Amino acid sequence: MIDVEIELEIPFHDVDAIRVAWHGHYAKYMEIARCKLMDKINYNIVEMEASGYVWPVIDMRIRYAHPLIFGQIFKVRATLTEWENRLKVDYVFFDAETDKRLTKAYTIQVAVETASGEMQYASPPILLERLGVSI
Repeated sequence: MIDVEIELEIPFHDVDAIRVAWHGHYAKYMEIARCKLMDKINYNIVEMEASGYVWPVIDMRIRYAHPLIFGQIFKVRATLTEWENRLKVDYVFFDAETDKRLTKAYTIQVAVETASGEMQYASPPILLERLGVSI
C-alpha cells in the first residue's frame, strides 16, 4: 500500500466560536494529504488531466472521535487502499504530540474520461502503470 503523512496546524480562520475546527475543513485537510499521496506516484491533477481523465470524489465519510482545536498540530496519514475500479483513500488524523487518533475518514473517486464524460468502471491503465501494477 502507498501512504503519506502530512503535518498541519489548525489556524484561527478554520475554527468556530469555541475554537474547534469547523467540520467542513476536514475535507480540505484530506485533500492536502491526498494531493501529496498522488504526487508520490506522479499522478496529481495535472497528470490526470494530461492522461485524459478526471477523478471526482463520489463518496466521503468522516468519523469524528475527538475535535481539532485552534493551534493544535496534527498529522493526517493518507493510504491508497483500493485502485482496481476506483480510488479509495483512507485517512487517519492524529495529534502530533501524543499520537492520539482523532478522526478516521475515507474518500472514493472514480475515473471519468474527459473526452466523453463517461465514468469508467475499471481504473484506466495509466493509473495502474503509475502504481507499478501489471495489467
